[in-house]
Amino acid sequence: MKIAFFHARGYERPSLEAENTRHGHQISWFEATLAPETAALAAGHDAVCIFVNDICNAEAIATLADCGVRLILCRSAGYNQVDLAAARAHGLTVMRVPGYSPESVAEHTVGLILSLVRQLHHQHNRVRDGNYALDGLVGFKLHQKTAGIFGTGRVGRAVARILNGFGCRLLGYDIGENDEMRALGMTYASRETLLSESDIVILTLPLTPETHHLIDAESLALIKPGAVLVNTGRGALVDTRAAIDSLMARDGLGYLGLDVYEEEAGKFFEDMSAQIVPDETLLLLTNLRNALVTPHSAFLTRESLAEIATATLENATAFEAGQPDPDRVVA
Repeated sequence: MKIAFFHARGYERPSLEAENTRHGHQISWFEATLAPETAALAAGHDAVCIFVNDICNAEAIATLADCGVRLILCRSAGYNQVDLAAARAHGLTVMRVPGYSPESVAEHTVGLILSLVRQLHHQHNRVRDGNYALDGLVGFKLHQKTAGIFGTGRVGRAVARILNGFGCRLLGYDIGENDEMRALGMTYASRETLLSESDIVILTLPLTPETHHLIDAESLALIKPGAVLVNTGRGALVDTRAAIDSLMARDGLGYLGLDVYEEEAGKFFEDMSAQIVPDETLLLLTNLRNALVTPHSAFLTRESLAEIATATLENATAFEAGQPDPDRVVA
């Protein structure tokens, strides 16, 4: 099978090339993001492989179909970047990686929490500048704090297991309750209860029409003053402007940690250090002392990259053999 990999980065290629020795697919690498303007690059390929910030909308899909593409491979668990209705209308199959190294994302999530509440990033900057004073660095411990987790899928459960080790009380919110989490001591609660009782609120949900701006001004008004909010799910789960307003309010959020940002497309995964980033909201966010942003890197471990490569190319091989895994087919 001929596969066009879009938005391919150097850190991904070794894992994909190593895995492809088992499959023998013909791979073309494109640094460009998939978009309506670049979709024609896929001409002569049977499949395209895309990442989270590619733009696989109806216009792009129409071009892909005209180019003879039959399969869209998402090398991610999320697939909100794909217009599924358009894919179905053009007869294209869409497959995803259902989950990869949830512990990697969970550990990054807890890393953000610890960095914020113990101000590790500020401590590092001070020491680097020769400032060893402790004023303004007082944090709080996680032991016996309440952690509320929106989404108890694989990542959410991994976060819960780690925070249980810190001695946190666990609250959960999801469309279905998980037996493992209940056995761990998690109490499932309403959205309002979770927000109002949690010292730490964690988002590990997928983005759907129902979860878009799950955390908005109304939700933030329910959160405990001084609470921590961390999002390692999808950027648009949080209304960023509302979160900034809460961070700047006297009785609002205490800390905000984001590995994802609702306007990250065209910025995250790119080196913009030699220019002014054309995003006033992001610039304000990254200059707030009580906010910490990482560039959609929670997944970025050797183990995750290997698992993504394995699942992605297994999907291509299974499709080519006419036996795609129904649990990985989303259109």
